[in-house]
Amino acid sequence: MLRVAVGALRKHKMRAGLTVLGIVIGIAAVTAMVSIGQSASDLVQGQLQSLGTNAIFAFPSSRRTQGVQQGHGAVPSMTGADCDAIIRDCHNVLSASPVVHTTVQLIYGNSNWNPREVVGVGPGYLTVGNWQLRRGAFFSDRDITAAAKTCVLGQTIVEKLFQTADPLGKTIRINRIPFQIIGVLAAKGANVLLGGDQDNIVVVPYTTVRKRLQGSSFTHVDYIIVSARSAAQIADAEDEVKQLLCERHRIHPGDPPDFGVENMTEAADMLGTITTVMTLLLASIAGISLVVGGVGVMNIMLVSVTERTREIGIRLAVGARARDILRQFLVEAVLLSSIGGVIGVLLGVAASLLITNILSSLTGNIHWPAVVSLRAALVAMLFAGGIGVLFGYYPARRASRLDPIEALRYE
Repeated sequence: MLRVAVGALRKHKMRAGLTVLGIVIGIAAVTAMVSIGQSASDLVQGQLQSLGTNAIFAFPSSRRTQGVQQGHGAVPSMTGADCDAIIRDCHNVLSASPVVHTTVQLIYGNSNWNPREVVGVGPGYLTVGNWQLRRGAFFSDRDITAAAKTCVLGQTIVEKLFQTADPLGKTIRINRIPFQIIGVLAAKGANVLLGGDQDNIVVVPYTTVRKRLQGSSFTHVDYIIVSARSAAQIADAEDEVKQLLCERHRIHPGDPPDFGVENMTEAADMLGTITTVMTLLLASIAGISLVVGGVGVMNIMLVSVTERTREIGIRLAVGARARDILRQFLVEAVLLSSIGGVIGVLLGVAASLLITNILSSLTGNIHWPAVVSLRAALVAMLFAGGIGVLFGYYPARRASRLDPIEALRYE
């Protein structure tokens, strides 16, 4: 039966090829769109992970002034001592770090550079911020206590100010104050969520930012970033942080707290939902071409039934049953769709890899992961076979119901 089907298709190679083309385009489009959607989802999840491992953010609360919401940080309630207490007393917390942001100019020799930001942090920032040291060392508790004039540079600043020279031990001027470089961070690249180069950063002790760069005697920090021991412990760690801060800030039951605590899980779930919906939308749009390809299969099979009416009559006359004729034409329809499915999956995989490479080259430091969706390929193949059965059944049924005598008379 399969040999007969192959022979029938080979008699009209051009027609069969054009019919297969519709299926190829549909399957390739679905495979490519789903793979690109998964690539975007992996990219977003990776970008969230680069912001912090199992991250929880504790920040000063907002307040209203004359009916206007001032936003987070309007009430300076978070301190470095809060961070120390979180590390000491919260058992589900792996590490934590205060964070203070400022923007200043860097000067080294005759060169200067404006970093994206200068960040004041604590010793635990490497852990909570998901950073790695490429060279050198990081701050110690002694540096925090002494508000030491030491700094750690991101890769972009090293390239801009030092080119190929070794920056360790060198002195740069931050806001006209000399700082010694004690370490260099490993490269992270750009972040689509933050909208900037993560390596264009200078990290210094948070006490140094407050006392030396901002000239402030206050111990308040912009926020505290906390890392739970595992993803499963994020909720417990968040509850511990809330309870501890309420105790330290003397927040009575029923009173509004002067702080807020949020984790990255909700943001990750929301972005994951968005990328999933977009992937399904793209796959649905691409799936329309599969329906068009199925209609093409039906048309060709109807033409084939008309052309082979006399052949069908002879087969019925010599003893072939109606279900044999039905099965024969269904095999031909499924064979057409399956050939198109295999070629379409291969082209879809190639297209998705090509598109992700193009996107990576266009977005600079943002690397789009190359994802081949095996599930999408398998579903596309099954769908291709289903298209053959669905759109091939009517022509096959029509062929099986032909009257042998009328079929033999057909010219």
